[in-house]
Amino acid sequence: MEQSFYGVKRSWTSAASYVTLKLPRGFTLSGRPLLSKGFSHKRTGIVRAATIEEIEAEKASIEKDVKSRMERTIENVRSNFNSIRTGRANPAMLDKIEVEYYGSPVSLKSIAQISTPDASSLLVQPYDKSSLKAIEKAIVSSDLGMTPNNDGELIRLSIPQLTSERRKELSKIVAKQAEEGKVALRNIRRDALKAYDKLEKEKKLSEDNVKDLSSDLQKLTDDYIKKLDAVYKQKEKITCTGPIFY
Repeated sequence: MEQSFYGVKRSWTSAASYVTLKLPRGFTLSGRPLLSKGFSHKRTGIVRAATIEEIEAEKASIEKDVKSRMERTIENVRSNFNSIRTGRANPAMLDKIEVEYYGSPVSLKSIAQISTPDASSLLVQPYDKSSLKAIEKAIVSSDLGMTPNNDGELIRLSIPQLTSERRKELSKIVAKQAEEGKVALRNIRRDALKAYDKLEKEKKLSEDNVKDLSSDLQKLTDDYIKKLDAVYKQKEKITCTGPIFY
């Protein structure tokens, strides 16, 4: 039996289990694999698009980081304010005092109990009496401007009233620390905006998404600046009130 298809004659024999192709003169077969036009035989990497859940998780992570950092900023400012002497006894005034204890610097509050028996004095009672002299030396070397009274059991600190000039100086220091806190909050906002821009470039967020998130971020920043202002005004009030020595 013989059939013709596009000029190629094929011969079939019932006795044979194979096919003989009778090709036209000049027709040859190539051993190379045939490739369809427009396709490459090279393998290409497959880029998987982020899921909605993954995008939401990234957004949530950024928002969580922003709030955490802003909270720490407020706490740092509050801690700095507490360490400023304002004429009233406060254990936090000694928070930044470090004592040389067995060859290593440690915080005073970690090796002693600090209390306020009244509004104008502090008591420092070490857990280890052998550290009394080291504690006394650390207080004298600090910028607190207080003279410790060591009776061999504990140290008593009398808080002198502030002069008018000293109050003005402290008021400037408090205002400067408050402004530094606001700068820190704005820097956190800036970092978050960069993170949102990165998601937009990666096609995970649309331009409208970024605008909405930026607006929410600005509101959050404004809220934390208000919190910082409240802490600042409270400290400013304490700094500027009370008996004054001229």
